[in-house]
Amino acid sequence: MFRLRPVISAPLRVVSRYNALPLSSRPLAASRFNTAAMSTISDAITKDHRELEQYYNEITNSSDLDHQERYGNQFTWELARHSVAEELIVYPAFEKHMGEKGHKMAEDDRKDHHRVKELLKEFQNMKPSQKEYVPKLKELWGVLSAHIEEEEKQDLPALESSLRSMPGESENMAKKFGLTKAFVPSRSHPSAGENPYFESAMGMLAAPIDHIADIFRKFPENKISPNPSTK
Repeated sequence: MFRLRPVISAPLRVVSRYNALPLSSRPLAASRFNTAAMSTISDAITKDHRELEQYYNEITNSSDLDHQERYGNQFTWELARHSVAEELIVYPAFEKHMGEKGHKMAEDDRKDHHRVKELLKEFQNMKPSQKEYVPKLKELWGVLSAHIEEEEKQDLPALESSLRSMPGESENMAKKFGLTKAFVPSRSHPSAGENPYFESAMGMLAAPIDHIADIFRKFPENKISPNPSTK
């Protein structure tokens, strides 16, 4: 029988191998994850949320098509990676540490994510010159902002409370979350689902294609490279 588990755990194996390296041997490419490694998982996720909000505002507050395209690509790149990393690292932690309550939280959040991914796929295939471009983003943001509010006010505080008896676990999750984002798709693929077992397998196939295509897309010049392997 075909077994997915070795593929599923690939991002986490990368994290483990990285952590095993002495500091002097760790690649410079991973240096931008150091801040996340020193923060809690709530800090890391909230930081992403604020960045997504900034990119959304850059698009909706501008009438310059080039500006909208660059920040639209940046928004897509960040949201796609953020969503999958949550599904691989955070939602399983809900289920592991919070019992039935955590399982319900994870299932509800996965449903939210699936709708966000569907809308993001529509948005990422549009151009700013299309009249539906900004309205589609606003529709997406309506779903996403409600999800963000619930996550920050309820889900993450509940998770942090459950981790208090495990010193350093929240910080370790933040490190895994940041590093995992480098190895997952940077475009929306709703057909991959939100189940870690299947999503990881499909993500390992889609990610390299997304990352190569990102090289040829336009991004804000003052932002990090859209190719995670270059910085």
